[in-house]
Amino acid sequence: MPQSIAAPGVRRSFALLVGLLTLLSALIVYLAAARGEANLASARGDVARPDFYYLADAFLHGRTWLQQAISTYDFVVVGARAYVPFAPFPAFVLAPLVALVGPLSAATLEPLVNCLLAVAGLALLWRLSGRLGVASLGDRAWLLALFGFSTATWWITIRGGVWHTGQLVASILTFGALLEAHGRRRAIVMGLLSGAGFLSRATLLAALPYWGWRSLSEDVRARVPGGLAEAAGVIARRAAWLTVGFTPALLFSLWYNAVRFGNPLESGYGLAALVPFLEARRELGVFSLAHLGMNLDYFLWHLGQPTPDFPWFKPDGLGLSVFVTSPGLLLAVRADWRKRETVALGLTALLVLAPSLLYYGGGWYQFGYRYALDAFPFVMALCAMAAARHGIGRWWKALIVVGVLVNACGIYVLG
Repeated sequence: MPQSIAAPGVRRSFALLVGLLTLLSALIVYLAAARGEANLASARGDVARPDFYYLADAFLHGRTWLQQAISTYDFVVVGARAYVPFAPFPAFVLAPLVALVGPLSAATLEPLVNCLLAVAGLALLWRLSGRLGVASLGDRAWLLALFGFSTATWWITIRGGVWHTGQLVASILTFGALLEAHGRRRAIVMGLLSGAGFLSRATLLAALPYWGWRSLSEDVRARVPGGLAEAAGVIARRAAWLTVGFTPALLFSLWYNAVRFGNPLESGYGLAALVPFLEARRELGVFSLAHLGMNLDYFLWHLGQPTPDFPWFKPDGLGLSVFVTSPGLLLAVRADWRKRETVALGLTALLVLAPSLLYYGGGWYQFGYRYALDAFPFVMALCAMAAARHGIGRWWKALIVVGVLVNACGIYVLG
């Protein structure tokens, strides 16, 4: 009897140990790669872009602007004020560190901070995989390798800069919301997390219907849409709590835009100074169907510059086909697509991705198509469901390894 009682505790302790060792290994790889990238960036004379650290300092001093632009591009300069156009929540995340050591010292810690943020996202993915039924610790580790090292997550972690920190924070918030959605399903918690996600990456606004749907009990979800009238009261209450959680972020966003630019709907993306080729793209519209072909190319089939030698192409920093960088994500097709949950996750991933496909920026400078990272946590949930259903076989592991090697080579070449 004592042995049977102790066994679950022993299993949990072993799972915790394996998880910690996996995350520690990921952190070591990230730190090593980040150190190499930092040395190369210094040799190239690259200008660091720790905008969020200085924005955090501005917030701590009651300002919404920086007193000086860090760079010529991706700033909105109005008189003596330099505004950061990027969604501001990461600055709140960094504010305690900035308050403790000051913006200059905090900015020097950016490589370490980004590595820790990436590992935090992986830790949540580890928990989410278990919650979705992945019993094999080995399969959970393979899922972490897929997201952490066979997507643009690896690139943005070591590259640093204001463009990438926001995406790392957004991944953490999305994985956190997915954990809640497949746990206690508290609408107000999902509303708060989705609001913070929206203030990190605006594309995550498109996931709001999913959080509302997941907040319903399984019995109520089964009656939607056929028994909508009978479930209306429950749906209304859940929607109200979701709105309560999300509304503070929405109101802050509207106020933040209005106080900076006089327009609650102007984030600064339409005003920021850009390099000439991006300026030409933006003149077609910040969001426009004119950008769809470019973004689909960068995401699905772009192979960079052709070369006469193996592997016959060289990444050009504009993008690289997801089938080359992240073939292991195809594991998602093995989830049970007869279930509503699977379809809901797939549709949400597409909804979150859609705005980026219409956006002028394209994600440059990048390895892979980094904008897709906003949608990838939902795809990873599908991969976890597939792993829970079938396990991760040797051919799927081989695809993950191929993706890791491609990303490692890309980081080496572009770095």
